[in-house]
Amino acid sequence: MKKNKNKGVTKIYKLSNKMYRMHFHIIPKILKTFIRVIYGATIPYKSTIGDGTVFPHGALGVVIHEDAIIGNNCKILPNAVIGGRGDEKSVPVIGNNVLIGAGAVIIGNVKIGDNSSVGANAVVLKDVPNNSIAVGVPAKVTKK
Repeated sequence: MKKNKNKGVTKIYKLSNKMYRMHFHIIPKILKTFIRVIYGATIPYKSTIGDGTVFPHGALGVVIHEDAIIGNNCKILPNAVIGGRGDEKSVPVIGNNVLIGAGAVIIGNVKIGDNSSVGANAVVLKDVPNNSIAVGVPAKVTKK
């Protein structure tokens, strides 16, 4: 039977986030390094990732800002970047039930609405409303 890597990264993140909130700071750092080495992803224990969010293909190449907020039941495909623009308050907030395509880049103070999709290789610099699809460089909303 095949091992499901989709939940492996998420479980390790949840454990490291829980340990961090309990003020055990060494274990989360070790787990973050484990994710980086084994899965090739940067998923900080300080970030907020909702229940049911998955990283198919073992989160290969995924990079998430430590202050980013990601909602419940999201799917984040390989090589996605969810990052800031240099200052601490300029980080993305991802809603619930969002699909982020492979290679997508979401940077800055951007809000992605619930039930939306970000296309593969899109570069999102502006908010995406609920129930929308954003594609392109820079990303534009093509469907609501």
